[in-house]
Amino acid sequence: MSTALEEKIGMKLESFTFKVEKGKIKELALAISDLEEDYLNGERILPTFPTVIDFWGGGASTSELLGLNVKKVLHGEQEYEYIGEIKPGDVITVNSEVENVYTKSSMNFVVLKKEYLNQNGKTVLISRSTVIERH
Repeated sequence: MSTALEEKIGMKLESFTFKVEKGKIKELALAISDLEEDYLNGERILPTFPTVIDFWGGGASTSELLGLNVKKVLHGEQEYEYIGEIKPGDVITVNSEVENVYTKSSMNFVVLKKEYLNQNGKTVLISRSTVIERH
């Protein structure tokens, strides 16, 4: 494994904020054909809604920040640990850090941990995602 990549463990990425809007909840529900009325009305978020927060709220490319070759990057795994509830109208702040890096089968794996806090400073979700860089 690259020493430069190992040095990224503990690296904190730029925090960002996202307002949970009813329209975005409905867009996701329609995109994945989950036509449950609460989702279409934007009254309740879907379990995978944090992905929307990541795509629409984040700034710079994580791959670029980590010095990974974007053409060889894959999204490997995603997990969500709900600690509280994310509700429509919440303003969510996301703090991210590189939790781990390792090499396996000639691929680099980068595990990112994200903590989602609501407008009251309460942690409502922790997510972990694995980014894979093929050699």
